[in-house]
Amino acid sequence: MDAAMGLMRRIPPKHTETALSALLSLMPHHSSDLLSQVDQPLQVMCDVDCGKEFILCEYNRDADSYRSPWSNKYHPPLEDGSLPSLELRNLEIEANDIFAIYRDQYYEGGISSVYVWEDDNDGFVACFLIKKDGSKTGQGRRGYLEEGAWDAIHVIEVGPEDENTNYRLTSTVMLTLTTDNESSGTFSLSGSIRRQMNMRLSVADGHLSNMGRMIEEMESKLRNSLDQVYFGKTREMVCTLRPPSEVVQLRMPES
Repeated sequence: MDAAMGLMRRIPPKHTETALSALLSLMPHHSSDLLSQVDQPLQVMCDVDCGKEFILCEYNRDADSYRSPWSNKYHPPLEDGSLPSLELRNLEIEANDIFAIYRDQYYEGGISSVYVWEDDNDGFVACFLIKKDGSKTGQGRRGYLEEGAWDAIHVIEVGPEDENTNYRLTSTVMLTLTTDNESSGTFSLSGSIRRQMNMRLSVADGHLSNMGRMIEEMESKLRNSLDQVYFGKTREMVCTLRPPSEVVQLRMPES
């Protein structure tokens, strides 16, 4: 299992589904562990009842159906699918409305979904999802990318409600970029990053306020890490191996 997880950490996100399918066939007795621990690129489905798209993941899945955060119904229909309590459902509705505003301000589009459910420790768990298609045929406004996707998964475990409550955030971001034009040529970059954060906060301002601040802080850290690790190191290696023409001319000795 350790070797399988090590392999999946090194697989580009766009090949995760193929690699996971191969591992499931090789290790059927570990299928539940693999499906729960391996993050896959997010998929989207349309809620036919309200005409809105929602994101599919393991957290809104029951059997082969997925629950929509908009109508609270399963697609395809499932009679005995698990549903959150009335209190958590109201929290889920409010979280989806607020997170949609956050998505528009930070991502300038995309699709977001929030799911909330009870846990076994008298608390609850919330999953915040964002998917942004940045390709020139999707939501990419500048048209630089042939393919481009940003998938963000934020899972927050909230302890039993008290004056101060424990929040444990686990965030995963999967990034895929592919260019194919005359100016930059063909270039592909993909990878994923996961981080955790634990905080004990007062519930005076409400759970949504606390969770929102944690997600905002974590996403800022993840963006900085991606910029320094993926883009910074790639730029450094490319410029070392293939320095710009003006730098080469400066280095050439005069005849």
